[in-house]
Amino acid sequence: MSFQQATLVVQKFGGTSLANPDRIRAVAQRVAKSKLSVPNIVVVVSAMGDTTDDLIRLAHQVSDQPPPREYDALISTGENVSAALLAMALHAQGIPAISLTGPQAGIMTESHYSKARITKVDPSRIWKELDQGRVVVVTGFQGINEWQDVTTIGRGGSDTSAVVLAATLGARECEIYTDVDGVYTTDPRIVPEAVKLPRISYDEMLELASLGAKVLHPRSVECAKENRVQLHVRSSFSEEMGTIVKEIADMEVNRPVTGATLMESEAIITIQNVQDRPGVAGHLFGQLADANVNVDMIIQSSETSEENDITFTVNDADLKTATLVTQAVARDIGASGVKTDDAVAKISIVGVGMISKPGIAAKMFKVLADHQINIKLIATSEIKISCAIGRNDGRKALRVLHHAFELDRL
Repeated sequence: MSFQQATLVVQKFGGTSLANPDRIRAVAQRVAKSKLSVPNIVVVVSAMGDTTDDLIRLAHQVSDQPPPREYDALISTGENVSAALLAMALHAQGIPAISLTGPQAGIMTESHYSKARITKVDPSRIWKELDQGRVVVVTGFQGINEWQDVTTIGRGGSDTSAVVLAATLGARECEIYTDVDGVYTTDPRIVPEAVKLPRISYDEMLELASLGAKVLHPRSVECAKENRVQLHVRSSFSEEMGTIVKEIADMEVNRPVTGATLMESEAIITIQNVQDRPGVAGHLFGQLADANVNVDMIIQSSETSEENDITFTVNDADLKTATLVTQAVARDIGASGVKTDDAVAKISIVGVGMISKPGIAAKMFKVLADHQINIKLIATSEIKISCAIGRNDGRKALRVLHHAFELDRL
């Protein structure tokens, strides 16, 4: 290779950053400016604006159940448009550039459609183009499977594409450009007092992303942590520094809680009167996994010495599939029935400082109780406490917890 990793950067631009020709030209100007100090740049792009949503609607206008292969073939095309247009805009500014699809860039995935995981990357074509002095613009969100079919890696997957490429190419930082100027203590659209965090650990960011913070995709944070790729989340519309996501060992921990999140699209499923015998839970959650349903909070309650209820949460989008699977399992195992509640929100607080500071859970529960907010389910980890509550209480809960833990004073 004719260059060192310090001279290589991966930049990812989201759909709002590329929403129209003016914004694409602005991104090209930004990349051109970066090229003055960093000779080798790989840019990963999402589809323009709401293109992917438009393509999904189009698919469902012609088919109630689009074949998975054709569905991915369709919705992956938005990124192709963005990549080609940005390469054109760079050429117009005198910057040699080439657009590559995920398959052309050597991104290989599992055979699953819509939620395929990246299995490996062959970066030889990217290295070849960089050696020619070109900016390489790669489509995010897509790859190719063993059958040479285009696959997509899930909504928000362009973040993951960018981090995987950064890790493969040996970049020490991946810049994620979006329509916000960093990671905040919570959603500033709901809590105007939210504060931008100058830095946050991988673990905290992974929890926040998994719990509803939409700045980064959870899989991208997981990949960054595994490969020690530092992330810099920043605005496409500002030159200001954003938020650095890095290893906790490099940071000083001063507070028990770093951020709070709200997910307003949760649902609860309860399978009732399950015989208390080994293997039942494994069978249920194995069937849900086979149906590609992500399960979150899980509670098993003992009703009698011989029967239990098993309660868990899923995203609204998976409720129909999860309910059908659970009803089938209930019939198989002789459970009495299945109950659902689709008016649920999940409120969470996150912070690595919780490990060494007792009483955080008690404070959270008291604050919610003081504001007449009922808790349906509770789940915890070393750095997270989550409560399922009524959806109508979600935003109120976020505001009062943000204030109670003084996140506006970070």
